[in-house]
Amino acid sequence: MFFRMLYDPKLAQASYLIGCQKTGEAIVIDPERDVDRYIETAAAEGLHLVAATETHIHADFLSGVRELAVRGVHAYLSDEGGHDWKYQWPQKKNGAGDYNFTLLKDGDTFAIGNIEFKAVHTQGHTPEHMSFLVTDRGSGIDSPMGIATGDFVFVGDVGRPDLLETAAGVAGAKETSARALFQSVQKFQTLPDYLQLWPGHGSGSACGKALGAVPQSTVGYEKRFNPAVVGASTEATFVESVLHGQPAPPLYFARMKRENRDGPPVLGKMPQPPRMQVDQLLALKKEAVILDTRLWPDFVQGHLEGALFVPLNKAFTTIAGSYVMPETDIYLVIDETRVSEAVTDLIRIGLDRVKGYVTVQELSQRQDLLQPTPHHDMRDLTEMADSCAVILDVRNTVEFEAGHLPGAHNVAHTRLLAHLDDLPQNKKLLVHCQSGARSSYATAMLASHGFDAVQMDGGFVAWQETSGEVVRD
Repeated sequence: MFFRMLYDPKLAQASYLIGCQKTGEAIVIDPERDVDRYIETAAAEGLHLVAATETHIHADFLSGVRELAVRGVHAYLSDEGGHDWKYQWPQKKNGAGDYNFTLLKDGDTFAIGNIEFKAVHTQGHTPEHMSFLVTDRGSGIDSPMGIATGDFVFVGDVGRPDLLETAAGVAGAKETSARALFQSVQKFQTLPDYLQLWPGHGSGSACGKALGAVPQSTVGYEKRFNPAVVGASTEATFVESVLHGQPAPPLYFARMKRENRDGPPVLGKMPQPPRMQVDQLLALKKEAVILDTRLWPDFVQGHLEGALFVPLNKAFTTIAGSYVMPETDIYLVIDETRVSEAVTDLIRIGLDRVKGYVTVQELSQRQDLLQPTPHHDMRDLTEMADSCAVILDVRNTVEFEAGHLPGAHNVAHTRLLAHLDDLPQNKKLLVHCQSGARSSYATAMLASHGFDAVQMDGGFVAWQETSGEVVRD
C-alpha cells in the first residue's frame, strides 16, 4: 500500500493519498481545490487517481472533490446528517448525466484496488462527518491499519462543534452538536489502540482550539493523552469544556460551508495574473482590493491608498478570506517569485478573481504615491484616549474576558468586516490586540473603509508592562 500525506501549512490542512500498488489505483482523502498535485504525485508513484472522498463538508477551504469528479474521478461522499447539510452538487453536473459518485452511510465499505475503506459516522464537528477505517487486504490482512479522522479527533484535541452556529448561523446548533460529538468520542473509545490516526488538521487550524504540532498519532495515544478525549467522562462536562474557549471563526467559513455543500465553482485552470505598472493598477482599483504582501515595517512606512496589509505568511489565507469578498477583483503587491504561491492560496478559499500584480521593486520606485499607516506605542494610549477616541480590541472573546482595557470595544479581527456598521465613523479608533500582529491587519482594513484607525504597537502585552488598569469579566 502506498501512503502519502500532502500538507498545506497555511491552512494547517492534511490530505491523504492512498494507493494500491498491485492494481495501480489511488484515492485522495480531503483534497484541496488545486488538484493537479494529487494527480502528479500519484503518477510519480506509478498510480492512477481513480477516486476521491472527504470526511465532511469543510468550512476552512474549498474541496477539490468536485474538481476531480469533473475529470471522471469517482466521488465517495457522506449521506449522513440532516437534510440541510446533504451534498447538493453530485446531481447537478453541467450538461447531461451525473457525476460518478457513491453516497455512504455508517458502516458502508468500498475498495480502491485491494484496499478497503469503511465509513464510520463520527458526527459532532458536522452532522455528516465520516471517518474512514483503512484495511490493506492486498497484504492478506483483514484488520484495519489506521483511521482517517478528518476533523473528528486531532492530535491533542477534537474538532470544534460550534461552527454550524458561530460560522454558518444555525441558531442553537452548537450544544446539540457538542452532545453528538460526545457520543462519537464514546465510539472512538472502542477502537483498537494500535490503529494509526491520520487527522485532517495540525497546529494552527481554526477547526479546533488546541491542536498538536505532531502530524499523526495512534488511537491508543489519543485515548490516553488527548485532553478532550480523556475529559469525556460525562456528557455535561464534555459539552461545557469543548464549547468553552473556541476562537471566533474567520468570516469566510460560512461561505466555504455553503459552497462545499452546493458545489464549489469548477476551477479548470489556475488564474495567471499579468504583471502591471503602478499607474495601471491605480486606474483599475476603484472597485477592487489591493493585497499588499510586504512585511509590516515596509507597509507601515508607505503603501498605496486603500491597500490591505496581508503578508504572505501563515496568516495569509485567514486574513484574505476574512477581509475580501469573492466577487471582488484582487490585485497584489508582491515579490514576483511568490505570485504563484499567493494565487494558489487564494483559490483554495474561493478568491479566484486575481487580476494582476505589481512587484515590490516597482512599488519602491513610486514613493510619491505611498502613504504611511498611523501608529503609536501602546504606552501612549492613556494620553490619546479621550471622548473623541474608541479603544478597539481585536482579540478573541476569551482573551478579552480574561483581561481588557476599561471601556474597550471588542470585535475579533477575523469578524471585523461584518461589524463595520457598529463602529463610529466620526471617532478615532485606537486598535490593539495581544502584541500587535492582528491589530496591524485590522488597522489597514479599517483605513481602507474610511475609518480613522491607529495601530497601537505592542498591544495588551505592552499595556500590562506599564501596569495599566485591566478589567476582567
